Amino acid sequence: MLRISLIYGAIAGTVTIAFMVLGFAIGQASEIFGYLSMVVALSMIFLGIKRYRDVECGGMVKFFPAFLVGLSIAAIAGVAYVAAWEVYLAATDYGFAAEYAQSQIERARAAMAPGPALDAKIAELQRFVTMYADPAFRLPMTFIEIFPVGLIIALISAALLRNPKLFPRRAAA
Repeated sequence: MLRISLIYGAIAGTVTIAFMVLGFAIGQASEIFGYLSMVVALSMIFLGIKRYRDVECGGMVKFFPAFLVGLSIAAIAGVAYVAAWEVYLAATDYGFAAEYAQSQIERARAAMAPGPALDAKIAELQRFVTMYADPAFRLPMTFIEIFPVGLIIALISAALLRNPKLFPRRAAA
């Protein structure tokens, strides 16, 4: 189980990182692109659970062991995602939070009239920049970007693959 989790988690993490780099390279860093790339990368959860079912369990697996395999693949991919994000932040001199806050402040100024509501929004964004500088806040926040997607895929995959008739094990040639 551990070997399959490590292999498929590493593949999922690598695919996620590749999509992250691709998104930066083409300037397509939208939320839709980000979450779509996570779903594609985390499809390794389904493949890892299937491999576990077919190879280590002889073609049948119960929900909970399958779910644990999927969860561990998601966790490994999440750790890889966090590590890649930290490398990106270090390479860009940790300017992401300030740039993000500034863009949101400009958006708020365009949409809101000057006054207490705008001042509160600006103060909130400035608190975000301060909190994001703390790795104890930033690392779990980054992990939570990808892990819930993996959790959902692990739940669905474990539920589907406990049925041995779904994508049955191939007989050896």
